[in-house]
Order: sequence, then C-alpha cells, then structure tokens
Amino acid sequence: MGSNASILLDEDRMWSDLRATIDMFDDEQASRPGYFAEGWSAKDAFAHVGTWLAEAGAALEQIRAGTYVELRSDELDALNARFLEAMRDVSLADVKTQATAARARMLHAWSEMAEPNEIAARWMAKSGPEHYREHLPRLQAWLGEVRSS
Repeated sequence: MGSNASILLDEDRMWSDLRATIDMFDDEQASRPGYFAEGWSAKDAFAHVGTWLAEAGAALEQIRAGTYVELRSDELDALNARFLEAMRDVSLADVKTQATAARARMLHAWSEMAEPNEIAARWMAKSGPEHYREHLPRLQAWLGEVRSS
C-alpha cells in the first residue's frame, strides 16, 4: 500500500492528471457515449470516480468513528449502477464540482485519522490513485478519439 505520505503524493499527482484530462473535453465531447462499450461517456466515467470518492470519504469517517461495515462484493455492481443512474443527467460542470468536493471530503476525513489502519489505507488508495490510474488511460484515448472524429 505504501506509507500515508506516499499515498497522498500519488493521489495528488494522479488527480492532477485525471482532472487535466477531463478538463480537455468540451461539454459535447464529454457527454458522447463510447468511453465504454456499455454506453458510458467521459462525463459518466468522471462522475463514477467522484461518487466513489464520496463513498471513500464516508467510509473513512465511519472507520474513524468505529461504525464502519465492509461492503460485500455483490454490492459494488449495484452501487455502480445506482451512481451511474443518479449522475447521468448531471451537467459536466456539476460533475466536476461534485468530484472535487468529494475528493476534498475524502482528504479531510483521511487527515482527521490519527493513524489510518489498513482498511482506511485501502479505501484511500482504491478510491483515489488506483481508481484514477484505472480510468486515466482510457479517458486519454477517448479524448483522442472524440477530437479526431
């Protein structure tokens, strides 16, 4: 997982790359389906990242309070579908605002933890830099595709 400082450095660097990439899309390009074969747009992908940042912030707060309950693996697909539906008609500007606010909440929750445990570190890494790294290459490729068409 790496140290707390290395997780934060990786998160910040990867967030900057992800945010710079989404900022290169105009509204029409960001809303165009095709990012994923299932019909996702770049906006949908960024909204997906933002909703998981919000979940991470809530999970970190629950971990700190001692009320955290681990998500079951079968809940993940249902959450993804619910998040996609909830954010589908939200504007690109609002998706960016939501993701930025969710990231700030996650980072604040992380900073409030005296000593983040393994579960907290996993939430931070998987919702932050690992998740950004998962979506960034396709987002960059999709940007090239929509700009060339």
